[in-house]
Amino acid sequence: MGRWAAYRLLRRLPSLSKPSSVPLYPSQFSLLSSDPTIQFFPFKPFSSSASSSSTALAHDFDYGFRDLSHFYVDEDRETAKIPVKAYFLSTSINLRSMQAENAGNVVPPTSRTSNYVTFRFCNLPSETMGLGVENNAICNRYMVVFQYGSAVLFNVDDHEVDFFLNIARRHASGLLSELRKDDYMVKEKPTLAEDMQGGADYIILKHLDTDGIRIIGSVLGQSIALDYFVSQVDIMVEEFANINRGMEKTGTFTMHRKKLFQLVGRANSNLADVILKVGLFDRSEIAWRDAKYAQINEYLREEYEVAQRFGNLDIKLKFVEHNIHFLQEVLQNRRSDLLEWCIIVLLSIENVISLYEIIRDSAAGSV
Repeated sequence: MGRWAAYRLLRRLPSLSKPSSVPLYPSQFSLLSSDPTIQFFPFKPFSSSASSSSTALAHDFDYGFRDLSHFYVDEDRETAKIPVKAYFLSTSINLRSMQAENAGNVVPPTSRTSNYVTFRFCNLPSETMGLGVENNAICNRYMVVFQYGSAVLFNVDDHEVDFFLNIARRHASGLLSELRKDDYMVKEKPTLAEDMQGGADYIILKHLDTDGIRIIGSVLGQSIALDYFVSQVDIMVEEFANINRGMEKTGTFTMHRKKLFQLVGRANSNLADVILKVGLFDRSEIAWRDAKYAQINEYLREEYEVAQRFGNLDIKLKFVEHNIHFLQEVLQNRRSDLLEWCIIVLLSIENVISLYEIIRDSAAGSV
């Protein structure tokens, strides 16, 4: 054995013999494993309470009991990763009926905002209920549902998504043929020196609680809804662009007045939905009360460029509005021209009748 190899081996001996500083919680393990019928779910680390012990427990039981190496905390394991998935599935969700059906899962609100509801679900086998483990933070799944049609899922795997979305679909109207989806990541690091730290497609928090879930869910829900409304306005912009290209070639256009009014109604409803239903510029009461949540809210709005995207949407709506006014004037002029021609035809008919009567009277007088 070479000298350098022997030196590296001696360097490794202390770390190999050093026991893990993280307890294995044998009492919980034996309690859960005493019943052979219990099947352990792949729980992911997640904390929604201010208790540091719950956070530690969540980190220790990383992804359940599938691999004993997960019980040892290294530098990477100090950070719990919580996947966040935002969906826009319908144009409206009845929150009242949804709360009534899932009353046991509703998280009590901490603000007067009424356009969303937060639900907490515990992914545990029925055999473990009553053993005291259902309150552990590692089992929590959260879903924030918004009245305007968004649903944001926290700590939910891909194969679990349909189960949670179906809960919202049962109370939704105006279901979309194709879901809109956005992924994000929240990292929980208790050793973080500051309250939050941003990154590319993720945010690091010292601790994620239910108010943090509401703030993050609110921004992501608004963002994915804004994507939908932007796509609707893009369709109208493309439609008017085709009309303008046709006018450029032929010098005229064909559009019924009813269709134009439908476009006017669609443009106005999209703008009203973004401002009123989505509440894009409504003040967050949670962020107003606590600077920590205000910082998270401001960071995410900047990260998702909410104000800039609404500015682009407003520009497109102004383009649509300009074209609507132009086409309305053209249709109005066409209608005026038609009325004028109708008047001309009626006057001509009246003149012909008058001329006929004159000729007839003169012929009768000559006889």
